Amino acid sequence: MQYRNLTQPEIEQLEQQGCTAEDWAAVTIHPELNPKYVRQVRFSGTCRIGQFQKAFTMPGGIHKHSGLFHVTLHNVSVGDDCCIENIKNYIANYDIEPDCFIENVDIILVDGETRFGNGVEVSVLNETGGREVTIHERLTAQEAYMQAMYRHRPTLTGRLKVFADEIAENRRSDRGRIGRHSTIVDTGYIKNLYVGPYSKIEGAGKLKNGSLMSHEDSPVHIGYGVIAEDFIVQDGSQIEDCTTLSRVYVGQSCTLGHGYSASDSLFFCNCQEENGEACAIFAGPFTVTHHKSTLLIAGMFSFMNAGSGSNQSNHMYKLGPIHQGALERGAKTASDSYLLWPARIGAFSLVMGRHSTNPDTSALPFSYLIEKQGETWLAPAVNLRSVGTIRDAQKWPKRDRRPQEGRLDLVNFNLLSPYTIDKMVQGLDVLQRLKALSGATSDTYTYQSAKITHSSLERGISLYRIAIHKFLGNSLISRLEKVTREGLAVSAATLKPESPIGEGDWLDLSGLIAPHSTITQLMNEIEEGRVAGHQTMTQRLSDIHRRYYDLEWAWAYQLLLRFYDLRPEDLDRNETLVAIVRDWKQAVVELDQMLYQDARKEFSLSTKTGFGFDGNRSTAEADFQEVRGEFQSNPFVTAVEEHIRVKSALGDKWIALLS
Repeated sequence: MQYRNLTQPEIEQLEQQGCTAEDWAAVTIHPELNPKYVRQVRFSGTCRIGQFQKAFTMPGGIHKHSGLFHVTLHNVSVGDDCCIENIKNYIANYDIEPDCFIENVDIILVDGETRFGNGVEVSVLNETGGREVTIHERLTAQEAYMQAMYRHRPTLTGRLKVFADEIAENRRSDRGRIGRHSTIVDTGYIKNLYVGPYSKIEGAGKLKNGSLMSHEDSPVHIGYGVIAEDFIVQDGSQIEDCTTLSRVYVGQSCTLGHGYSASDSLFFCNCQEENGEACAIFAGPFTVTHHKSTLLIAGMFSFMNAGSGSNQSNHMYKLGPIHQGALERGAKTASDSYLLWPARIGAFSLVMGRHSTNPDTSALPFSYLIEKQGETWLAPAVNLRSVGTIRDAQKWPKRDRRPQEGRLDLVNFNLLSPYTIDKMVQGLDVLQRLKALSGATSDTYTYQSAKITHSSLERGISLYRIAIHKFLGNSLISRLEKVTREGLAVSAATLKPESPIGEGDWLDLSGLIAPHSTITQLMNEIEEGRVAGHQTMTQRLSDIHRRYYDLEWAWAYQLLLRFYDLRPEDLDRNETLVAIVRDWKQAVVELDQMLYQDARKEFSLSTKTGFGFDGNRSTAEADFQEVRGEFQSNPFVTAVEEHIRVKSALGDKWIALLS
């Protein structure tokens, strides 16, 4: 579109409508602009104005025609069909795209060159510095993990910073942008803010040096009373209700609200943070906290739910807040839990009570940490039979609110994976060594400053074995189905992995479960300059994520041989495969029956306390049934029953085929 200068009659009309300009020649307009929709406007610097033909329909049914009313513009371009009115101070150095609605705002400006929050360093985990992550608009949980946790490889972290700085520099500008169809109303101070398309800012207090990476399919919403400085908010996220952010990255489809405050923290996709406080945390995907009394500090979390009053301490009043800790994926904290960092809690574990002995239970996943009279007691593996654990694993994929296209973080939702199963194999070794060293008749065992009862140790050994049988059977049956689907006969040769890639240790890079060898190879190539840039790196990580099941089989195959004490040629014998499938079927049914019994506890007599007010026991029963339903019709219970039926049939099918 060729914009033109104003004609003299148009200038006179605008001046009659209360408009002024430092230099009318510096104001250009759309050829079809109707000047009657430009009133009480002060033009300064170079301005370009589109046409105004549409009207906005507001809540309650009122219509407001697009145009400029009661506003000062300095070096601003305004796209077609925008409505901008009642700007108390001014808008300076911004390009406003078509169909934006901006009303009752104090000031919107860019002052000098800015990178809009890109390139800000966030001091996660160690408040005093040393694990800084450079945030930018393409940051992923995996990249941030490598930046923060591989400081022992300075060449790697240096190259990652170069990648981040390149993206930040590409965003550098002395002009801001407000994307099309954006809304900014009843807001105070906006400075150096990039506003992506379809953003909605309502009632924010101050937004300074940040980016809202919104788009049509996944808009960003910033609500009333929000104060944010040095930040990036990814698409689909909502920051609401007086939340305060300082040096913070918010990933895709996160929700922060109800007065939440966070500083020097990273929140990756689908986090939900309300009421409490975060300081120097690395919140991987699906980190959730709801309660006002909860403080998360100097910790790494993912797939985590913090109970009310959960707290950690990151210094001992000696050298300052230098300590850090980690709750591995799926770990939870109960109400009023406390951990003195440094500590490391195993995957899918539950922390109850106060723990000041710096435990490391990473080799004993799915455990309970319980405080008894000031001591830490450990119940290994018991979370494998918990309804809550399975329910969490089922709900996470359903609660992934990100659009299918454009997902940044790589998230593997598998409960049983080479990462968690390898931990269980280590856990088996730990428990068996404790038993051998202390004797089978010992009442109590000590591990990593935690105590384990004899019954808990025996139960842990049994549960880990059952889970390993289940995982190996899952992997074997998946491989059998792939082989037969490709028209191959089941044999030792066809069951053998196509590649050894996947053998060895596995890692959890804040959501991405991957072989250590593949990640190490990628990091080596980054250090050597053989990875061209950020886009190439993220593509390589995506390829690893996409190949998960092939890589998993390479790892599971080696464990299968080792765990069952087999040679590769033994898999030519169908009776060997039948025995493994039988073990799998038994493990699946046994674990499901444990879950079934755990679910039944939710319908016990004690859980009915508080039901049936002003009545007798039969009233309580009836009230409970109306509110909670019957055990047999509970959706989780019926799903467990169906799972037993389907998996039993699958096991019987392969036993028959192999027999």
